[in-house]
Amino acid sequence: MTIKRLDHVVVVVEHLEPAIAFFTALGMAIEGRAPIEGAWVDRINGIEGVQVDIVMMNTPDGHGKLELTRFRNPKLVDLQPAVAPPNALGLRSIMFTVDDVDDTVARLQPHGGTLIGEIVQYENMYRLCYMRGPGAIIVALAEELS
Repeated sequence: MTIKRLDHVVVVVEHLEPAIAFFTALGMAIEGRAPIEGAWVDRINGIEGVQVDIVMMNTPDGHGKLELTRFRNPKLVDLQPAVAPPNALGLRSIMFTVDDVDDTVARLQPHGGTLIGEIVQYENMYRLCYMRGPGAIIVALAEELS
């Protein structure tokens, strides 16, 4: 049996509105919002008393989904180091293909996006960069070159 699709990626954030603004500036749209709590959420997370607010966002083509999650209860757990370097174990980045890397970087910076390194060109195929986004995740941007 094979999987049907990658449904969505979850990013836990401290504050929803700045994260929504960041991903909206990237070009995503809100699909829906909901408060989530109850015994089923406690059981799936293995944590008692879970109370979260979620926002589902879609890419313009409708295929990519991102869930922004803010925990009301329990409190967020600090990771060490708080801002993991690109070579840390675990989820590394979320890659988005964009029309124009320079324009996208400029649109994301007012919403807290910061370049990790610099914008580079890979052969005659892509212009690429990594940015820090909400929740200190790495948002990778790729512009296909003709």
